[in-house]
Amino acid sequence: MFERKSLKWPILLAIVMIVLLIALTVGWVLLNVFGAISTEKSSSVYWTLLSVGSVMFLFVLAGVILYLIWSIQQINLNRRQSNFIDAVTHELKSPIASLKLFLQTLEKRKMDDSKRQEFYSSMLDDVERLDQLITQLLNVARLQQKSNAPEPETWVEIESILESCISKLAAQHHVPEESLIIESSECDVWARQVDIEILVRNLMDNALKYGGTPPLVKIRVEFDSLTDSAKISISDNGPGIPKHLRKKIFRRFYRAGDELERTKPGTGLGLFLVRSVVRRLKGSIRVADQPTEVGTRFDLVLPKARMRPVDDIHIDNEPPPQN
Repeated sequence: MFERKSLKWPILLAIVMIVLLIALTVGWVLLNVFGAISTEKSSSVYWTLLSVGSVMFLFVLAGVILYLIWSIQQINLNRRQSNFIDAVTHELKSPIASLKLFLQTLEKRKMDDSKRQEFYSSMLDDVERLDQLITQLLNVARLQQKSNAPEPETWVEIESILESCISKLAAQHHVPEESLIIESSECDVWARQVDIEILVRNLMDNALKYGGTPPLVKIRVEFDSLTDSAKISISDNGPGIPKHLRKKIFRRFYRAGDELERTKPGTGLGLFLVRSVVRRLKGSIRVADQPTEVGTRFDLVLPKARMRPVDDIHIDNEPPPQN
């Protein structure tokens, strides 16, 4: 309720100001037009006042509209930041509370080896969850600190990164590795390896998180010889994303709905990281419907790609030719 009111009153105030400005502008125009028509000697003064006053009113009106837009953006950003704080608090508190409970139980009670191993496995899952959260926050900070010297670019083998992410994500989400299917050509892309890992890991994690029950994720990698680019499609079997939300999901901290009522874990940073990396690589990403199946498909295009050389290892680290 508080968020709706905080957005309602600035909009109402701005609308009232815009209406008043329009009324004043119309009154000013009519006053000067009648003055110029009724007084021929001073008509030039009235026409000058009309021109100058109208320009000033237009500037003020534009300022009010820009202020309205800025206010709405700031309120929406504050709302997303509030959701982010709630999400991070939950993402930190849940595994820490779980770890504390397991450790206290292990300290106070004697258990057989199988039960103790089960506890250790659950504790490792909680530690992995915390590690992923911290890594995600560090990636956001790294992307926004342009002053730091980035690692050099090189030819990155997309398929090997996909296979590495599959084993980690399958264990994290407790699904068989067969839930993630790869159809990949032997394609490399000129980029930093950590950037490609951020892209595919976050997109695959998102597909598993919001996929069906059980989830099924398909990853397809193709090389476009006409544009020397890599096309990566990651699709799931979930309910899909409404069209009016497909641009919003890439905003920082954005997660649909109330954070305290959400069942899926997350911070609203994964797709923001994806969009930031795609922009830095001068690529493109879009959300599309599945043509014949349910679910959502993310289509990613990365420039500066090539088919992997078979024998020639001397050019392995040479950058692609500049267009």
